[in-house]
Amino acid sequence: MTTFDQEHYEKLISFRLRTFADKANEIAKDPEFDHMTFGEKLACCIEAESDARWSRKIARRNKEARFSHPGACVESIEYLPDRSLNRDSVTRIATCDFITEHRNVIALSQTGCGKSFVIQAIGNAACRKGHTVRYIRHADLSKELNIARKNGSLYERMEAFVSVDLLILDDLFLSEMSMVNTTDLFEIVESRIGKGSLVIASQLTPEEWHLRIDTKIIADALLDRVVHNSYLLKIEGPNMREYYSMKKG
Repeated sequence: MTTFDQEHYEKLISFRLRTFADKANEIAKDPEFDHMTFGEKLACCIEAESDARWSRKIARRNKEARFSHPGACVESIEYLPDRSLNRDSVTRIATCDFITEHRNVIALSQTGCGKSFVIQAIGNAACRKGHTVRYIRHADLSKELNIARKNGSLYERMEAFVSVDLLILDDLFLSEMSMVNTTDLFEIVESRIGKGSLVIASQLTPEEWHLRIDTKIIADALLDRVVHNSYLLKIEGPNMREYYSMKKG
């Protein structure tokens, strides 16, 4: 009777089924699995391979998102007594149903209150749900598109921001933007309607975004497309950089 041996193990490795092979090897050598039927043992190997592939996929999605805090996750968000951040709202948003519904999320707070960590934690949750995500600061988005415009790859770069399931824009309108960059942003937002969602973090309320946009027509159109049908997260409270610094100390 043929039994699982090194030759079979190496064949599975050549088939790119390393985790399946490792689990089969473990089952073959450990008497604790002897009570299981062949079907149960096979299921264990399949589940192990499936879980490993899903984990690698999530890790790849997380890397492609280009988070500045790749370790940010909703489980690590601090709900301090003097911090106005609603746990139920974050939990509901972290289900990522808003992505399949093509809704947006706007996080508002002053600098240091931890909005960047929160929005990237939401992005991490989206990666774990299998969504494609891209995180970028608004100023860096403008720089990337300006470079692409000069080297003739503008449309390809814009498509990269249009095609993902979730685009996360941090520090929106932190400084005044040129008309060209504002138009680029509008085109990205417009092209994403019905295709994906936005998570936006800003120190300014949507009403104050007008102050950063020269043309009222574009300002009104942008706000209508972003703010309409959005969830709002207001984050107020202690400076989280100081909090974590004291916590480490």
